[in-house]
Amino acid sequence: MRTLRNYVAREIAVSTLLVFIALLLLFAFFDLVEQMKDLGRGAYQLRHILLHVLLSAPNHVYELFPIAALIGTLFAVAQLVASSEYTVMRAAGVSLARMTGVIALVGAAFGAATFIVGEFLAPPAEQFAQRLRSQAISGIVAQEFRSGLWIKDGTAFINVAEVTPPATLSGLRIYEFDESYRLRSLRHAAAAEYQGQNRWALLDVAQTEFGTSSTSVSRHERMEWQSVLDPALLNVLLVRPEKMSAWSLYSYSQHLKENRQKSLRYEIALWSKLLYPAAVLVMMVLALPFAYFQNRQGGVGAKIFAGIMLGLGFHFLNRLFGHLGLLNDWPPALSAVGPMLLFMAVAVTMMWWQERR
Repeated sequence: MRTLRNYVAREIAVSTLLVFIALLLLFAFFDLVEQMKDLGRGAYQLRHILLHVLLSAPNHVYELFPIAALIGTLFAVAQLVASSEYTVMRAAGVSLARMTGVIALVGAAFGAATFIVGEFLAPPAEQFAQRLRSQAISGIVAQEFRSGLWIKDGTAFINVAEVTPPATLSGLRIYEFDESYRLRSLRHAAAAEYQGQNRWALLDVAQTEFGTSSTSVSRHERMEWQSVLDPALLNVLLVRPEKMSAWSLYSYSQHLKENRQKSLRYEIALWSKLLYPAAVLVMMVLALPFAYFQNRQGGVGAKIFAGIMLGLGFHFLNRLFGHLGLLNDWPPALSAVGPMLLFMAVAVTMMWWQERR
């Protein structure tokens, strides 16, 4: 049994890795084409584009693992069926449950690799890629902390507590320094609204001027503020919850709860982050009965197409459940686990039907 298990595991692993490399190269090419349209903007040169594409690869690794595992397992099992090896295995006493166990072992290894990449490699690489792009194009450097988003704009440092779509900033602090980096003024605005052409209207402003021998404080209901910031750039600087690490999501959701703010979006993203590696296992288990059913319905192209459709279906269903959970205040765990439970139910039903035939 050990020899058989190693053989099946090797076939699935090799097929999955080949499919995975092909998908990764395809998405890297798409990224390259997408970034080329910004070539020459500011200081954004070809070397920045290539580095951005390279830094985006870990996030693609994380996102593509379930689809690659599904297509790879589907192809490997279909090849075993086509060569009658699968039939011989079943005739020799290998049950469907035991075959599923072999696939589950490979899926557990792939799932662990997915979690490691998604937790420790993809988030910092994605953040660095976004900072690299924004700094090269506009000269802005930004970093997100528990205190909000920090942005360096020339000799000014800007702290934004919250960004509200479509173009409103809340809890804005602007620290302006002179050429010797001595603090000259501090402006605190309750809110800022984008007026177009890089102009912002600061509302309820408290401005502190630091002179050489005195300090003055003034208040204004409204002030004009000129900055290179615009809503499109802020959307790039802010990391979407789906691309944050699980620990960052947990810390930030706790921070929002402590401040009595709604944290459902980040909690759903946290549960999705924790459960997403299990999707690799679910996809591989689903491929076993599906490959057997699809054996007489086409060649390699048909199997790959079927795998892509299943993978896309899972991806869109996963996002749909996330949006529905956010709109209807579903429990975060239910929003994250719903699509996996549905696909697992489909896999179990198909295996049960196959055993009854």
